[in-house]
Amino acid sequence: MWPFIKSCCWEKTKQKTSSQQANQELAEVLNQLWQLDSNRLRPGTDYIISLQGRAGYVAQGSNYARDRARAPLFTYVNEDKLKSIETYAHFINLLDNYEMSTGVSETVTSEELQENKLFINSLLETDVMKCAHKYLVRMGQSPSDPAQFKRQLYDIWFRLYHRERGGGEDSCGFEHVFVGETKFGQEIMGLHNWVQFYLQEKHGHVDYKGYKARDNKDTPDEDDHVLNLQFSCKGLVKPVGGCFIGVSPEFEVALFTIIFLMSTEKMTSVVVKVDEYKLELVVYRHGRSIGTSFPKLLSSNNRDL
Repeated sequence: MWPFIKSCCWEKTKQKTSSQQANQELAEVLNQLWQLDSNRLRPGTDYIISLQGRAGYVAQGSNYARDRARAPLFTYVNEDKLKSIETYAHFINLLDNYEMSTGVSETVTSEELQENKLFINSLLETDVMKCAHKYLVRMGQSPSDPAQFKRQLYDIWFRLYHRERGGGEDSCGFEHVFVGETKFGQEIMGLHNWVQFYLQEKHGHVDYKGYKARDNKDTPDEDDHVLNLQFSCKGLVKPVGGCFIGVSPEFEVALFTIIFLMSTEKMTSVVVKVDEYKLELVVYRHGRSIGTSFPKLLSSNNRDL
């Protein structure tokens, strides 16, 4: 019996070591993506945010939240710079292609299909996505042929699926994560992207309620590139949503594609340090596509949140 116990213990230790090694490799590649993200905007220069107050508790399903932020989150964004960068320009073109309500079938026109492809093509031109592709090929998760990899990205992010039973194909990963959706007109889902947040806030559709943190000692900085936020969109309150701030579209697509392809589980969650941020990166799977993906800021500059 003893050899069996020793064998079991050895197997567990081996598995733990293997898991730690995989997490170390993942941390290394995600930090490489961070360093390669030359299209990340600079806080205080390319954009300015105003964090204001710490948001309070809101029960899931409630649409009342005390407003701890009288002013918008974004004080300034250099839109000319945004639109001059190819990936951002193609990204912004996609934001008006979707019907926000789940249960309502999406219709993809030939023009929208072309916009999707132009966006993916522009991603593959960046060092960030080239690095992610190289890593995924090495890990046996993606085809080395760029055309086949583009097809894989399309299926992960743009392939339409049923989010609500009984309806048509009403959703896709890109729409949920980057655009945002409403459920039966009663709940806001997704909307984890800073560019969409800024544009919706500018048009009066989003109302920032304050940052989320455990207590007043955990106040985030206005140069932080990851925030936990509370907001309402068209009157529907999101009690808390994690969001990168200032990062490029290619960085987010690359990062969440890697997490998605790491596992076949319904939900994958990894805790990793990227630059100065300790993050929990969460991805939900919907078949061969992303259901949702978002960052949770756990700590920054050694602040435990």
